[in-house]
Amino acid sequence: MARAERLELRLDEDFLTRIDEWMEQSGRASSRSEAVRQLVDIGLAAASGKAIHLSDGDKLNFMMLRDIVKHLKIKGETNADFVAETIFGGHYWAPTWEMQGLFHNHADRPADVRFVVDVLDMWDLIEARVEKLTPEESEKLKAANHGYLPKFIGFDGNNEAELISIAHFLVKKMERFSRFMKHDFNSHMPVAGRYRRMVNAFEPIRQTLGFGRDLSVEQIIAILAVER
Repeated sequence: MARAERLELRLDEDFLTRIDEWMEQSGRASSRSEAVRQLVDIGLAAASGKAIHLSDGDKLNFMMLRDIVKHLKIKGETNADFVAETIFGGHYWAPTWEMQGLFHNHADRPADVRFVVDVLDMWDLIEARVEKLTPEESEKLKAANHGYLPKFIGFDGNNEAELISIAHFLVKKMERFSRFMKHDFNSHMPVAGRYRRMVNAFEPIRQTLGFGRDLSVEQIIAILAVER
């Protein structure tokens, strides 16, 4: 048996009221100290993604939904009988093993989302201008870009997985920045640092662009110049 250690814990009246309400509603603890231990255990398990926790109401709702699904013979991706067995047996760890795509602790960082949106917005304007280049402008831009016309190549699937996932979701699932719908999002090399420098150069230029106004070739060259 693991050694127990006594901890001093001070809780305000509102917090104690919430604990008392949980004890009354759940019926799972006979004292505040036991309730706190159970709530800490529930919180740690949820935070670590090792188990799910369902209230009695959650269990009843799920069983009723399962009965409806089976009666209507609805086929879906979730194995309702498997989830029911985890509830009957108290095997709340099982869904996190079986359905890892649903039960995980990952969440996109807002800063990463903003960065990817800025990158896609920048490349959307660059590629829109590239489509309108005259032959002379095309040669000028190629000369400044190692002989190639600039094109969004995505993010590195190995080292920038979070960024490539956000970009893919924005374009493929949310149908934003439709210009990139057929693009390959895996650059196969790290590009985030380069894109960040380009975005920093692009931001003051963006402020000068009115509605319907395109980037100039010179502005694109200036943005690309910070890559190196």
